[in-house]
Amino acid sequence: MTLADRWLLPDGVDESLPVQAERIENLRRTLLDLHHSWGYQLVIPPLLEYLDSLLTGAGSDLENETFKVIDQLSGRMMGIRADFTSQVARIDAHCLKGESIQRLCYCGSVLRTVPSGLDGTRSPIQLGAELYGHGGVESDIEILSLMIETLSVAGIGSPVLDLGHVDIVRDLMSVCDLTDLQRETISEFYKTKDLPELNRFVASLGLSEEQSGWLNLLPRLCGDESVLEKARFALSGISKKIDAAINELQLVKKTISLRFPSVRFHFDLSDLVSYNYHTGLVFAAYLPGQGNAIARGGRYNNIGEVFGRSRPATGFSTDLKTLVMLSDFAISKNKVVLAPAGNDISLWDVVSKLRSEGFKVVQALEGEVPTVEVDFELVCVKGDWQTVAANL
Repeated sequence: MTLADRWLLPDGVDESLPVQAERIENLRRTLLDLHHSWGYQLVIPPLLEYLDSLLTGAGSDLENETFKVIDQLSGRMMGIRADFTSQVARIDAHCLKGESIQRLCYCGSVLRTVPSGLDGTRSPIQLGAELYGHGGVESDIEILSLMIETLSVAGIGSPVLDLGHVDIVRDLMSVCDLTDLQRETISEFYKTKDLPELNRFVASLGLSEEQSGWLNLLPRLCGDESVLEKARFALSGISKKIDAAINELQLVKKTISLRFPSVRFHFDLSDLVSYNYHTGLVFAAYLPGQGNAIARGGRYNNIGEVFGRSRPATGFSTDLKTLVMLSDFAISKNKVVLAPAGNDISLWDVVSKLRSEGFKVVQALEGEVPTVEVDFELVCVKGDWQTVAANL
């Protein structure tokens, strides 16, 4: 490594300089205050944990995304978190333990071995909310509403909402009595939308014409709200779970449309992009021209079972860096006062008072040339310190 190379950061790892860092921090405070106003309590899990805890349950999907290190004290393998979900599940199951509904939120850095997308970062600042202890669609609607409100407050007011329901895919495969290998193969075709290969593979399975038709139809049930009516006509009566899932999607769409009229909808009834721990409604928010989701989430019932307590749960997460990059979130800037150099106690008292009143006061050092934009100067007039309009 040359001297010049020592200042390079690893691919996918970035840092925020003052202007960007100020925007990120202001948005973080604003969004956590928003979540607090909805009744969500902040938790701060550790940056790293023992690997067998971090990758248990929900975290097992993150095996390939997790950096691993050896704990020099115990000799055990540890992991740097790549996602908050399993940590918050552990907190709900093992630390809080109450039987009541629990609303929790979080915000912090995560680190991933690979980017989340072609233009993704490996070091997002993940912000999210999770609701434990309620299994009905009402809590899905609450979390989804909070996600949309989060984007709106961040300056993103008209996202495209992609909705799906994993019960439709999983129950259809169960009805068709597919083996694990067959399910994995079809799931891969669903993810890639490789319809010709899907048709050829399904034809080789020896299923009934009706079952083959269901499996081939599912990835084609993709588009606007009319998809739900097509699904109801084609898939009705296959199972109670599938009927209930279609009803849930319609209720969610109706409720969210009333609350957020500017939100547009897209449905994908073969959606399997989310992590394997999802068990019901799944959703993601997109902006036109952006390939990656700007926020995503869904239901993951019984996620805390591996930690000793099985509870229904639903939640979402987003990346603060992405929101700041894409939005026009405005921050309020305090007026800047330039104070002269000096150790006079009366000067110190005035500077402290101005800071307590919300001014940003920069006290110049001897010989310093200010590099910030200054609104006022602090000057001494006949022994009295006064703020006057800057004349720099």
